[in-house]
Formats: sequence, C-alpha cells, structure tokens
Amino acid sequence: MRKILLAIGLAALLTGCGYNDFQSRDEEVKKAWAEVLNQYKRRADLIPNLVSTVQGFAEQEKDVLLGVTNARSKVGSIQATPELINNPQAFAQFQKAQGELSGALSRLLVVAENYPQLKSDANFRDLQAQLEGTENRITVARKRYIEEVGEYNKLARKFPTNLTAMLFSYEQKPQFTVEDEKAIAAPPKVDFKAKASEPAPSAASKVPPAPNEYTAK
Repeated sequence: MRKILLAIGLAALLTGCGYNDFQSRDEEVKKAWAEVLNQYKRRADLIPNLVSTVQGFAEQEKDVLLGVTNARSKVGSIQATPELINNPQAFAQFQKAQGELSGALSRLLVVAENYPQLKSDANFRDLQAQLEGTENRITVARKRYIEEVGEYNKLARKFPTNLTAMLFSYEQKPQFTVEDEKAIAAPPKVDFKAKASEPAPSAASKVPPAPNEYTAK
C-alpha cells in the first residue's frame, strides 16, 4: 500500500511540475521536425531530374550545375537524426547546408530563364511545379516546427516548470533563423515568364547572388 501511495504521490508531483507537459511538447516537436525533414528530402529527390533536364538544354552552364550537385551532396552528408534538434551546433550546420542548396537552386532556375527551349520543355515545367509545391510545403513545415519549439522553450523557461527542466536537463531547442520573420508565412514566388521587352542578360550577369527563396525575377 505504501508503494502504491508513493507512486500516486510521485505521479501527482510530476504532473504538477510540468513533467508530462514536457513529454507531450517534446513529441510534438519531434513530429514537426520529421515533417521538415520529409519535405527537404522531397526537394533533394527532385534535384537529380532537374539538373539532368537543365543539362540537356544548357550543358555549358557546368559551374551552376556542379554547384547544385555539390550543395545537394553536402546536405546529404549531414545525419539529420531526431537528436539533431537537441544540438544547436549541428542544427546550425544543417540549416546552413539547406540554405546553400536553396541558393544553388535559385541560381540554376535563373539560368533557365535564358533558354526558351528549356522553359517550354514539358518535363522542366513539371519539375518546376513540383519544386514550387515542395517549397510551399517546406515553408509550412518550418512554420509549424518554429511554433512547436516556441511552446517547448517557453515551458523550459517559465516558473515552476523551469525547475523541472533543470532537474531533468531539458535544454531549450534550437530554432530556425530568418532575416524577416514574415518570410516564414509567405509562399515562395517563382516567375519564369520571359520579358520580351528586356534585353538578354550578359554572361557576367547571368547568375546574380540568389536570395533564400526560389525567386527568379
């Protein structure tokens, strides 16, 4: 009977100090992170076909094609395990690699603007649509992850649940960083419509520095 009462008392204590809330929030963060990884993988899976299609029409753009391939390889070399979200350094490395891949893809899509036959290719248009849809899904998945981590981190900081966090070594989880927080909720814009009135860009201006979204203006 004493053991039963002790177990009941301990359960009540853990519930009151937020222990169960930490478990629930941690599971929600893990689910949100899994969806982020799922959408990033979807993007990575599109890249080989995209590079192959562009190469068929613009083989001379070797530096840009190689940049995308190398960026994808760098992303693939990072072990994106569930534990990564508890390691700020590894998380920052992952985020940096994904950002570099985003930039490389943006440069590739800007290059495609200079090849009318490529833009009119049905396979390229299909890949373009899939990529745009995937970017939208990434935006939604990242937004949900940011929200879930925010709730977990608040639990880890506020009293009295911060005492439970200290007792069980529940550290705050790393967040995605953005220069403009409004960009999290804004869908990426992809515009491949050629402007006939504008002169063709010179070789030196074909590949401008890319933003962290798929925008080809």
